[in-house]
Amino acid sequence: MTITDSPTAPPVVSPAGRRVAVSVIIWLLLIPGALWLAGRVFGLERGALIMLFAGTPFVAAWTLVPLLAALAARRWAAAAVAGAVAVGMAVCVLPRALPDLDKGPTEGIALRVLTINMLYGEADAAQIVQLVRDGDVAVLAVQEFTPRGEASLKAAGIGDLLPHQQLTAARDAGGSGLYSRYPMLSQSTRDNDGGFQQATATIQPDGAAPVYLESVHPLAPAGPDMYDGWRADLREQPAAGGDGPVKILLGDFNATLDHAPLRDLIDTGYRDAAATVGKGLVPSWPAFNGGKGLVTIDHVLVDERIGVRAVAVHSVTDSDHRAVFASLTVPAAS
Repeated sequence: MTITDSPTAPPVVSPAGRRVAVSVIIWLLLIPGALWLAGRVFGLERGALIMLFAGTPFVAAWTLVPLLAALAARRWAAAAVAGAVAVGMAVCVLPRALPDLDKGPTEGIALRVLTINMLYGEADAAQIVQLVRDGDVAVLAVQEFTPRGEASLKAAGIGDLLPHQQLTAARDAGGSGLYSRYPMLSQSTRDNDGGFQQATATIQPDGAAPVYLESVHPLAPAGPDMYDGWRADLREQPAAGGDGPVKILLGDFNATLDHAPLRDLIDTGYRDAAATVGKGLVPSWPAFNGGKGLVTIDHVLVDERIGVRAVAVHSVTDSDHRAVFASLTVPAAS
């Protein structure tokens, strides 16, 4: 007689066990979002988290997943926590996608500006000059400005449109420049702690009070040896306010509105032009080959005494950044 073993039946999970397992999974899904929200609210990004925090809008969208799962599973305690996290993330992120009620003064002198990181001077100069021409741009700020970039912009005719210039080309990513339709009352270039240069100038558009401009390019937080320099560069950008000229900072800030150092700078008396008109989530980097990018690190910050009319973001061939255009209203001369 041959005796065979009967197949072993799979273990039976009790309804109570399944219920516990579902609850554990839901809590595991919502905890990362809760920790992220705490870090975002209290400005706790440190180390490698600095770069990760640029993705906060994506994490905000993710927080809906554990909320919907908790609601579907009728885990009310988890749903309450997940709902609070989702609302908190929405409060952090959504305002920049909604136009502000206060966009600043509406009376004054029109000033249109454009900023572009030229990626070691490789960006299509003819396309940049066409953006200047089409947008009636009076000020162009450039970063990663090299001798090649300077020569290509000159050959494309930038001098015919914006003849007044403060240019400091470099053979690495540290070069900077400002082109202006209006004469520069003062001009210089300063080195930030990260080793990049930032061109500065004060101009006076026809009929307007003086305006201070700076082509901004802090160090990128790309590795452990750059974190402190990134933070210092943002901390040392010119604060807004005071009795001097109104200020416009424009360029590649290597930071999003989810980074505390940039928010601290804005709190000195700036408004982010794109967020002011509800375009603060339009990405600008990395945008190779006409791509739209993933995160928003290129900004136009304007003194609160300046109004924002419109903002547009344009792809530029052979740059990994998109150009940011802003139509502004600066104070008239008294």
